[in-house]
Amino acid sequence: MKYDIQIISAPSILGLKPSGVEQLSERLLGNGLREGLNATRPPIDVITLNELYTTVRDAGTNCINAIPVHAFSLKLGKIVLDVVEKKCFPLVLGGDCSILIGVMSALKRKSSHGLVFMDAHADFYEPEQSPTGELADMDLAIVTGRGPELLANIDQLQPYVKDEHVIHIGQRDHQETRDYQAADIADTQMYCVDAAAVQSAAVDQLITDILTRVARMKNLEGLWLHFDTDVLSDHINPAVDYRLPGGLSAHVVTLLLRRLLDTERIAGMSVTIYNPRLDANGQAGRMITDILVNAFGAVTLAPLRQE
Repeated sequence: MKYDIQIISAPSILGLKPSGVEQLSERLLGNGLREGLNATRPPIDVITLNELYTTVRDAGTNCINAIPVHAFSLKLGKIVLDVVEKKCFPLVLGGDCSILIGVMSALKRKSSHGLVFMDAHADFYEPEQSPTGELADMDLAIVTGRGPELLANIDQLQPYVKDEHVIHIGQRDHQETRDYQAADIADTQMYCVDAAAVQSAAVDQLITDILTRVARMKNLEGLWLHFDTDVLSDHINPAVDYRLPGGLSAHVVTLLLRRLLDTERIAGMSVTIYNPRLDANGQAGRMITDILVNAFGAVTLAPLRQE
């Protein structure tokens, strides 16, 4: 399927830290992402509130930067909704994962949507369990209706996506979530395929199972696809702030993204967490750019290899 892609640059670091993820969009676009995707429209730049960043937890939410994240979410959400209503495909380049709050709350204003969430982390902390108060480790909890009302119930739309309409792919922070006594996504109605399952299974069958799950999600206008680049193997993408051993190969991630996009049920996509400051030779950034271009069908993929 050929998508009419509208790139949206949303370099917010309010849910994480000003460590370099704000340069994600600039780096990927500098690598030729827009040209590779044949995205004819100029990117839309969302004005950030990064200057308001603080490491102090807000007394009302026990999170950092909850109020500016709320304000930024409204700004980003309006742009995403405008793009969707013009029948274009929003490709939102972060920033950190808290941008998902603006995306999913906006889509809920329009209709019900599902979420395919590719991330090495569960991002399922609530403020009391989070060791940092950073909203980038709470975004999945928030969009499914958990956490501070200020963010989880914007305009009384809680939850922005139901648990049974979430597919989580690639988790490998199980021990950390246990250490901090966070809730386990496996105990919800979410469909969870962790990194170990991806690596141990026959990948073709695994992808077929995921696509079957997508097909069974009825009464949805579409699904949002969230690609946190830390789902990739730490060996090939060390350019993230919270590293974890293991992860998925570039080939498998490309194939997953491409097969999901081929379903024609994906309403838009976000890309987050890649930190150019941690990518001295630019190799990880070029790989991520290639993954995205190939996922949208710009080249013919080689036959699947187990890696």
